[in-house]
Amino acid sequence: MKLLFKQRMFSWLDKYDIYDESENVIYRVKGQLSIGHCFKIFDKDNNEIGMVKQKPIALLPKFEMFENNTCLGFIKKKFSLVKNNYNIDYKSWHVEGNFIGWDYKIFDKDNNIISTISKEIFHLTDHYSIDVVNSKNALYALMLVLAIDAEKCSNNQN
Repeated sequence: MKLLFKQRMFSWLDKYDIYDESENVIYRVKGQLSIGHCFKIFDKDNNEIGMVKQKPIALLPKFEMFENNTCLGFIKKKFSLVKNNYNIDYKSWHVEGNFIGWDYKIFDKDNNIISTISKEIFHLTDHYSIDVVNSKNALYALMLVLAIDAEKCSNNQN
């Protein structure tokens, strides 16, 4: 399953539409006013199904992932002088790749690929391609992309 992540232009808060390959909206993501980043995820019928929320008091950026108000786990940036690394506390998943170039992969505990993420260039707003091997993991892969994108945007503003 391929998801196309497109940020809307001229938005006061982060808003994203997530499409399938046929340009049908699968998810809508809306940023919420909060201390730290907070993104609510809605299905195509506008039902809230998930949330990614930054913990405001943390040495390194940390985001909690929620599905239907249940905390699933978190993603946290690891300290590194050389490259960006993230610790994922969700089903023993891990992330590897080139975060500067926005090409990375999410793997399960057995090193099987869950998702491949790449940033599309030459757009006025952020556009990402999220290839998910199993559609049941689409929401969770999206949550991880949102957290990494928010961390990178915060880091670029400093």
